[in-house]
Amino acid sequence: MSDTTPQFPGSPGSPGARKPSSGPADARMGAASDADTPRESVTGVELMRGIGVVRAKGFWADAWDRVLSRPGAVAGLIWIGIVAFFAVFAPFIANAHPYVMRMVDSTGNVTATSYPLFANLSATDILLTVGVIVGIPWLRWRKCPVPQSERLGMLVVAALQAGAVVVFTSAILSWLDDAEKAQWAKTLARSAWGPYAVAGALALVVGAIAAWLPTTERKMPRVIAAIAVGAVATFATADRIQPSLVNFERYHELESSGQARMTWAPIPFSPNYVRSDMGNLKPMATLESKSPSLKDTPQGKRISILGTDALGGDVLAQMLWACRLSISIGLVSTGISLLIGVTIGALMGYFGGWVDLVLFRMVEIFMAVPVLFLLIVAAGVLPRNTYVMMAIIGCFSWTGAARFTRAEFLKLRQQDFVQAAQATGMPLRSILFRHILPNGVTPVLVDASFAVAAAISVEATLSYLGLGPDGQASWGKLLSSATASTGTFVWWLAVFPGGAIFLSVLAYNVLGESLRDAIDPKLRKAAH
Repeated sequence: MSDTTPQFPGSPGSPGARKPSSGPADARMGAASDADTPRESVTGVELMRGIGVVRAKGFWADAWDRVLSRPGAVAGLIWIGIVAFFAVFAPFIANAHPYVMRMVDSTGNVTATSYPLFANLSATDILLTVGVIVGIPWLRWRKCPVPQSERLGMLVVAALQAGAVVVFTSAILSWLDDAEKAQWAKTLARSAWGPYAVAGALALVVGAIAAWLPTTERKMPRVIAAIAVGAVATFATADRIQPSLVNFERYHELESSGQARMTWAPIPFSPNYVRSDMGNLKPMATLESKSPSLKDTPQGKRISILGTDALGGDVLAQMLWACRLSISIGLVSTGISLLIGVTIGALMGYFGGWVDLVLFRMVEIFMAVPVLFLLIVAAGVLPRNTYVMMAIIGCFSWTGAARFTRAEFLKLRQQDFVQAAQATGMPLRSILFRHILPNGVTPVLVDASFAVAAAISVEATLSYLGLGPDGQASWGKLLSSATASTGTFVWWLAVFPGGAIFLSVLAYNVLGESLRDAIDPKLRKAAH
C-alpha cells in the first residue's frame, strides 16, 4: 500500500501550485507586479481583491473624451479660449492709459508716480479679472471639500450675482439722478456715500437670493460665497460708478515734453481713442507715416499692427475689446433662453394635457416672431445698450430649448425613478430639476452651442447695420466701415473682423456637432 496523499490544485505539492515566497518583501513585490501587469483574464478572487479592476468612465467624461478626439472640436475650443482670454484681459493688453506714469523734474528725478490704467478700470473689468483669477483655481482645486459640479454651479451663481449688482446699481443711480426727481434723490445719487448705499442694499438682496439657491447641499459654503461676492461687487461698483474724463493726448504731451515717463500697455491704444490724422492706416504702418507732426516723438514711433479705421481708431484694439461683447452676448442671451425654455419645456412635458396644449401654443407664437426685425425695432425705441440686446435675444430664442426639454420629459416622466420620487412625496421642483432634467439635458446642451453662434451672428448683423450697442467696440461695426465714405474698399476692415465672426460662429457650430455625435447612442453605434 503506497503512502500517497491527494494533491489538489493550489496545494504545496501540486503541479499548479505556486512556490512559496521567501519573505514578506517578496510577497509584496509579487502582489505589486500582479496588480500592475496587465493581463487578459483574472480570477474571481483577484477581482475581489481589486486586481485587474478598471474603473468605468462616467457618461459625460466619456462624451468629453470623444469630443476631444476630433481635431475640429479641439481647434474650436482653442479659438473660444482665445476669445475668452482677450474678453477678460483686453483692458490690460490694449489701453491708451499707461500702466505707470512717473512725473520727473528738470534734473530727471521722479517727483510723483501714478497708475492711470488701473485707476480707469471699470467695475466690470475688475470683477471679471478677480473672478477668473480666483474662480478657475478654486474650480480646479482637487482637495476642496465641495464637489466640482457644485463648485461650477456656485461659480455661475456668483457671476450672476456680481453682474446683477453692477447692472442694477448703475440703473438705479441713473434713475435717481434724473432732473425730474426730488432733491434728496439727486443728493443720494451724486454724494460720495450714495453709490455705496445703493450697491450695498442691492448686494444684500441679491446675495440672499444667491445663498438660497440650492447650488450645494450645505448652506455654509453658499452663505460664505454670497457674502464674499457681494462685498467685492459692492466696493468695485460703488468706487467706479462715476465715469472719469479721459484725455489721452495729455499723456503724449507729457511724454514728448520730457515731463513724464510712461510704461505703456503692449498695444497703447483704446477703442475710444481716435485721431483724425490716423485715419485708414494700413496694417504695420507707423503713425509718423500718416502724420509728419508726430515724427521724432514717442507716439510717432508706434506701429498700428492691423491698421486703423476711417476715424483713426486702432483696429487691433477694437478687435480685442470686441471679444467681450461677442462672448457676453452669446453666453448671457443663451443662458436666459435656457432658463426660460427649460422651465416651460419641463412643465409641458411633465404635466401634458391642457398644460402642454396652452404652453405649446405660446411656443408657436414666439417661434413666429422674427428676432432680427424685433431687435431692429427695439433699437429705435429702447436704449441701445448691451443689456437690452441680451434680454431681447434671450427672451425670444428659447423655443428650441423648450421643445427639446418637452420631448425628453414626455419620454422620462413614466420611468421608475420618477414614480419612486413621486411616491416619496418629493416637491415638484426636485422631481423636475434634480431627477428628470439631468437625465434629459443632453439635447438642450447641444442646442445651446448652436444658440450661442446664432446670438453672435445677430449681434454682428445689428452692429453692421449701425444698430448695435453705443460706445462699444464690435466686430460688426468694424466690418461696416470696410467701405469708406468715398466708396473705396478698405480690405483690412473686412478681412480681420469678418474672419473673427466666421471663426467664432464656426467654432461653436463644430463644437455643437461634435457634442451631438458624442452623446447620441445611435451615431456612436454607427461609428463602430
